[in-house]
Amino acid sequence: HDAKDFDDAISLKQLDNGRWEVGVHIADVSHYVTPGTAIDKEAYSRATSVYLVDRVIPMLPEKLSNNICSLVPHQDRLVFSAIFEMDEEGKVHKEWFGKSVIHSDRRFTYEEAQEVIEDRLDEYKAEIHTLNKIALALRNERFRKGAVAFETQEVKFILDENKKPVGLYVKERKAAHMLIEDLMLLANRKVAEFMSKIQPPVPFVFRVHDFPDMDRLEEFSMMARRFGYKVRFDQPNQVSARMNELMKEIQGKPEQNVLETMAIRCMAKAVYTTNNIGHYGLAFPHYTHFTSPIRRYPDLMVHRSLFHQLHNMPRWASKEELEEKCRHSSAMERKAMEAERESVKYKQVEFLMGHVGEEFDGVISGIQHYGIFVELVQNKCEGLVRTDSVRDELIYDEAKRELRSMTGGRTFRMGETVRIKVQKADLDARQLDFVLA
Repeated sequence: HDAKDFDDAISLKQLDNGRWEVGVHIADVSHYVTPGTAIDKEAYSRATSVYLVDRVIPMLPEKLSNNICSLVPHQDRLVFSAIFEMDEEGKVHKEWFGKSVIHSDRRFTYEEAQEVIEDRLDEYKAEIHTLNKIALALRNERFRKGAVAFETQEVKFILDENKKPVGLYVKERKAAHMLIEDLMLLANRKVAEFMSKIQPPVPFVFRVHDFPDMDRLEEFSMMARRFGYKVRFDQPNQVSARMNELMKEIQGKPEQNVLETMAIRCMAKAVYTTNNIGHYGLAFPHYTHFTSPIRRYPDLMVHRSLFHQLHNMPRWASKEELEEKCRHSSAMERKAMEAERESVKYKQVEFLMGHVGEEFDGVISGIQHYGIFVELVQNKCEGLVRTDSVRDELIYDEAKRELRSMTGGRTFRMGETVRIKVQKADLDARQLDFVLA
């Protein structure tokens, strides 16, 4: 994360039997935030941290999120650990969950870790390479079982000292990000598996993801065909495989972002619930959120439930209470995502205010009778070329979703590249007007 809340640390040591002990250590927030306290009530009400382009609205007070609970190097920190005895093929032979104290040796940024993966010399080079190998094995296993590979392109801004956007770029996801992600997925999955095995069952917070909507998939495959991709989703058990093939095919193409965004719209939204139906997108029968209690309330609930279970303590909340908290957390997560999207849109318009009159390359991302939506390749800003701003008279063909000129000149279709000029950037309406260049 670019954030200051470091809620996770990884440890690695080689065992005498040749296997590896991989530890995933998560800030022990539940030690400091106990049910019913003022901090707990406020954290619950927020349910999540919100990451706007120019600021973070944290779930927990600064003192906790950036100091006491932040896993900074060379200091003792309380953690909730998930420790696994593993081989290099990513198979888990033993597991242990419990609270511990860590004293971390080193903090790597993703960039630094990435350089080590790409063969820079470092005293922790061997460790990072081993962890990367294990993470890759875990990732491959997941896709073998039918996980869906979704990478939405994340837009990052370069802000000046007044928080004004002076540049923006698409964030790259590299091996270092995936290394951490796969170890976090492992810890989340193993905690959920452990809690599911308990008899008689105890109420628990799962992170679930439903099967995609077949009607929307059909619509999406028609759209993909308009872009020239042959894809069919007629067999439900083949959906993830087909989707992954398509996602691979569009990598680096101008229409990548448009199609990825549409594909995500076919997918169900992952939510929190006490009724486990499994996680479709990750292909995990049991999954939860355990690894980010500084910025997500459900993780804090999971910490409490796991701790109570390990110590045979009475449960801290009933199934009904947990389900209500899940509902609230899912709703707040959705609101936070909308706010984050709005914030990006706002900053994109603000950025282009400084580039009115300039030309950019774009991809047609939507077509309506009133105009053509164009997403700029370089910075993912989306604007509208109004039909009445185009010299020829255009007819809208709803069935084909295209605009044709009366004179038989050009036809505008989804996914085509066009060159545009920024005509107007309206910050109040968060709208961009383009004209064809």
